[in-house]
Amino acid sequence: MPMAAADIEKMIREALPDAAVRIDDLRGDGDHYACHVASALFKGKSRVQQHQMVYAALKGRMGNELHAMALQTEIPADA
Repeated sequence: MPMAAADIEKMIREALPDAAVRIDDLRGDGDHYACHVASALFKGKSRVQQHQMVYAALKGRMGNELHAMALQTEIPADA
């Protein structure tokens, strides 16, 4: 069962309240997304740790309801 982009964004914002989140549905099927997340909470974290934070926010849905997600993370310039 596909997962709506709005649900993904909501879950990420609940875990990372300051996050700027952009989600693009790559195929229009609700299964393949590109996601860009910028958060000051990533400061001092490696790229792997940043991605782990986003995946943790999705509470096990990655690989289940959410089939594929190309993830980019960054620390905002003003952080």
